Amino acid sequence: MAELLNAIIAQGGTTALTQPVTRSDLATKMAAHAGRNAWHLAEDDAGAVLGFQWIAPNDALPPEAADIATFVQIGRTQLGIGSSLFRETCAAARQLGYRWINATIRADNAGGLAYYQSRGFETYGRQTDVTLADGTRVDRVLGRYDL
Repeated sequence: MAELLNAIIAQGGTTALTQPVTRSDLATKMAAHAGRNAWHLAEDDAGAVLGFQWIAPNDALPPEAADIATFVQIGRTQLGIGSSLFRETCAAARQLGYRWINATIRADNAGGLAYYQSRGFETYGRQTDVTLADGTRVDRVLGRYDL
């Protein structure tokens, strides 16, 4: 998962993450908010990671809302991987008691905006001129999916 995510980070332009992550970073993130987060993994028949998605609480959101993050291997988008992940994530979100899911998407990430819109997310806000860890300034679109 770290390898897949690091390739996306290195390519740039689609995630707010700007620094490489390690297996340990992801393990720590998975352990945080135990019982209030869910992670789903898509693999091919040989066990290679094709994508992953998580939901977790965010202190900036009300307790009935979860943040979502989705990452699909470069060159493997628009093949149904994200759709499969989202079905499982929605089921998990309901089981965890969430009522809606928040997606914060870079405004310059056309693929991400299209993905979340095609899932049924509705824009409810915008964050302007946000500074990322590497100094890049971006706008972000806030999307909401009611469960």
